[in-house]
Amino acid sequence: MVTIPFSLPNELNADSPPERRGIRRDHVRMMVSDLRSGESQHVRFFDLPQMLKTGDVVVLNASRTVPAVLYVDQMRDGKCISLKRELRLAHRIDHQTWDVWIVGDQVQQGDELIFSDKLTAIVTQTDFSFPLVQVQFSLSGAQLFEQIYSLGDPVRYEYIKQPWSLDYYQTVYASVPGSVEIPSAGRAFSWELIFRLREQGIQIVTLTLHTGLSYFHDDLPFLSPEQNSESYEIPEYTALTINHAKQHGGRVIAVGTTVVRALESAAKSDKVCLARRGKTNLKITEETPLQIADGLITGFHEPEASHLDLLSAFVEPSLLKKMYEEAIQQRYLWHEFGDIHLIL
Repeated sequence: MVTIPFSLPNELNADSPPERRGIRRDHVRMMVSDLRSGESQHVRFFDLPQMLKTGDVVVLNASRTVPAVLYVDQMRDGKCISLKRELRLAHRIDHQTWDVWIVGDQVQQGDELIFSDKLTAIVTQTDFSFPLVQVQFSLSGAQLFEQIYSLGDPVRYEYIKQPWSLDYYQTVYASVPGSVEIPSAGRAFSWELIFRLREQGIQIVTLTLHTGLSYFHDDLPFLSPEQNSESYEIPEYTALTINHAKQHGGRVIAVGTTVVRALESAAKSDKVCLARRGKTNLKITEETPLQIADGLITGFHEPEASHLDLLSAFVEPSLLKKMYEEAIQQRYLWHEFGDIHLIL
């Protein structure tokens, strides 16, 4: 596991959206790092078209964030044993079934969870090695999502001081509900910036990977990729566009670690991207030969997060350490409302 020992000053935790700090979302700062030399320059995200070239492909994750924090009354054998327990959606299994984290303990198979007079669930499995249980909801598909959006709040971690609404946890292009945490690397994109990239001859394509719950609280570790199986889908057009670009010298720029995981999960060893849907728990490390992604747009990550392992597949750990030291020195902001790191 790649670790970069650093202490993040509290003031570098972005606790509010840039729009609430008087900055357009596409004007956050961006550190542009050369993956070979480790040298960096410092611009705004709006300058992205100048960093790319005609023929490149930018791959976005079109997954839409769902409000994954809900509250339930817990019933057992017809008796209420707990009121308003916090429940966090973790991974969607199918149209009616999710893995969830119910804060606290004393959850048993067969417990009934009452969300409202329109939505209930039954605990169907509790035999996990980490603190998730599986539940089956009384509704499915669009009806279930309608109730989740009606009842839930977005996942907010301890560095967030205000209850920002779900709209702040969406990318402008998100269209397919399913992520319990925002695929945050794409948050800085605006439609204006996307149009500018297209005018420059840079292809914009999408895939879908629904992010799972990656973190519980300070007493429990981050989930590793192996524990965090996530659903993804790469459309035919996306695969064809990527393969055409790679055949003609274009670069594939993944927007977020989620996009890298999806692309590399659907890659053949001859650097061909396949149109595919499925689940992935692929762990990418410095020893992983990347088949598809040539560059990465991402945020800045905690020293304990497995994202740093994935970043080390693009750039060797000693250079990554140098980049992060420079990011702290230059006062870049961390987390989903923070600044952007382009590794190319």
